[in-house]
Amino acid sequence: MDVQPVHYDKTEYVETATGNKVNRKSKLYGSQNIILNGKSILMNDCVLRGDMNSIRAGKYCVVGERTVIRPSYKRFSKGLTFFPVHIGDHVFIENDCVIMAAQIGAYVHIGHDAVVGRSVILRDCVQVLPNTVVPPDAVIPPFSIVGGNPGVIVGELPESTQELMTQATRSFYDGFTPGIKDTTIVA
Repeated sequence: MDVQPVHYDKTEYVETATGNKVNRKSKLYGSQNIILNGKSILMNDCVLRGDMNSIRAGKYCVVGERTVIRPSYKRFSKGLTFFPVHIGDHVFIENDCVIMAAQIGAYVHIGHDAVVGRSVILRDCVQVLPNTVVPPDAVIPPFSIVGGNPGVIVGELPESTQELMTQATRSFYDGFTPGIKDTTIVA
């Protein structure tokens, strides 16, 4: 994954003490139930629904623009029960995704416009291709490439995936810097 430097307007992001960069236009419902372990980036218009149940994300997680992360649920005779969402370290979720997974392991890359269905478990080192719909209750084994609608395993990742994702998420975070404003005066 090639990572290009991204410059952002410093007024649009809040940086926490642990290095998380959160866009002011992102919507964090139930923020007391959302735990970001550090150096994570939440982009413009992403939605995290911590009001239903807790959402925990590891270090170096990137959540793309217009992505929705909400807890999965199960219907019981007395109503709905929502389950917590656990996201591992070095996870890259691209733009326009809908995530309802119960667990996303570490070193996972989810392509743009992907839908990860209710109660899905993505193990470590998984790639979800763009425009993929992972069906509810699926368990995706480690080092799998998932694609299609419904999502099926279409390939296998190399054993170096852990190092590649670590490098990609760290370089994205390091390259995600405030933009340089042009202060030249044109007469």
